[in-house]
Amino acid sequence: MKFLEARQLTKRFGGLTAVDNVDFDVDKGEILGLIGPNGSGKSTTMSLIMGLHKPDAGSIHLNGVDIAGWTPNRIAGMGVSMVFQHSRPLQQQTVLQNVLLACLPNKVTHLRVSDAQREKAIESLRLVGLNGVHDKAPSELPFAGLRRLEVAKALARDPDLLLLDEPFAGLSAGEVREFSDLIRHLKGSGRALILVDHNVKSVAALVDRAVAMSSGQRIAEGSPRDVLANADVRRVYLGSQSDTVAPEVRRDDSDAPPVLRVKNLNVFYGKAQALSNVSIDVVDKGVTAVVGLNGAGKTSLFNAIAGLLPSRGEISVRDRSIAGMPAYEIARSGIVLCPESRELFGDMSVLENLKLGGMHLSAADLRERLEFVEQIFPRLAERRRQYARTLSGGEQQQLAIGRALMMKPKLLLIDEPTLGLAPIVMDIISESIEALRKSGELSLLLAEQNMVFASRHADSVYLVEHGSIEWSGPAHQFVEQAGSKIL
Repeated sequence: MKFLEARQLTKRFGGLTAVDNVDFDVDKGEILGLIGPNGSGKSTTMSLIMGLHKPDAGSIHLNGVDIAGWTPNRIAGMGVSMVFQHSRPLQQQTVLQNVLLACLPNKVTHLRVSDAQREKAIESLRLVGLNGVHDKAPSELPFAGLRRLEVAKALARDPDLLLLDEPFAGLSAGEVREFSDLIRHLKGSGRALILVDHNVKSVAALVDRAVAMSSGQRIAEGSPRDVLANADVRRVYLGSQSDTVAPEVRRDDSDAPPVLRVKNLNVFYGKAQALSNVSIDVVDKGVTAVVGLNGAGKTSLFNAIAGLLPSRGEISVRDRSIAGMPAYEIARSGIVLCPESRELFGDMSVLENLKLGGMHLSAADLRERLEFVEQIFPRLAERRRQYARTLSGGEQQQLAIGRALMMKPKLLLIDEPTLGLAPIVMDIISESIEALRKSGELSLLLAEQNMVFASRHADSVYLVEHGSIEWSGPAHQFVEQAGSKIL
């Protein structure tokens, strides 16, 4: 019997099955990696183990006890800790005080920290490399330091099972190596670890076994080498040559001037560098894709182009520099961003949201533009009077793109158009992108984790890792030439 055994684990959210009859196990002194593209069910699986969601079916046996459906505090009491993807320390407390809070007993009548618990907290900080910062505020730590603080908080309870959700997100290549060494040390202490991360290569180099997931289902399990070589896993991450658009719609614009040129772009968040000397050219009247895993720097690139982030480097549209221009001027010049978070007005109707995008148009142009958008997205015409917050995720994505199109962009930047969408909805977005391509009225720049989707539509592809361009070229060469850089 393994220390943790999950059998036929299932979780549904309405009509979406996020985790579908999944089996896996992990023993003490072992690291299990859960890999898969965005929306595959990895983080939901971790939440089921920690009790943040209750499974609709299946069992989770921890040391022989079925904990499925237990509350998080009961599961924590069984020796399970979780390091979440986003660092949210209490900023009014010191680094040490944040860890001490994790040491408090599960009783409202007992809020005093013992000397032994204080020593445990200090030891946890030492283990993660945060000596000498006990009295600092979390805001004084670099980004990697905040990730270490989250690990220290989890270790303070001395867990037998440690769940790590996206520990490498936002880290530089050097920081990933340091974090990997820390995780190996934790394994050596006899704990069981389950690791989820989009950084497939770093996960594969670290774990003992891997489970690959797609659309909530387990599609492969075994050694990291065997799982990454699995044909289904490679197809889920990279697609295949048959996934691309028919060759006749591909463009050969190698000699044509780009509509947008970005050269040696650098972006910083405080001390952390998000983009390092990034250069891209965007195909005129075609589709260019920037692909990469979560935290690679795609959104930072798009926000910098749109003027939402300060940056260093060159950004020009048809040889006219827009670097340093206010965001509203960039948008008015025809460079329009459809953000990953959609940013819809939930208590306004579909029509009202669309009209906001076209508020600069004359009455006649507004009617014409509404007809164009509703032709691309017929569902929006059916939902004209419906509040945006009541739409499905797929309908909200259509509305977000539609509102951006109301501005009559010359270049439309769409950040993660397939994020969290079911396959049938992805097909709708796919059809809309091809309709926009055929309209010939604008250029498209896509940021996508879903590399299969991106390579299906793009004329050219840029692969970004840790804030740098690692590969660029025609979309039809992406799988053959760039696949080894990802898997």
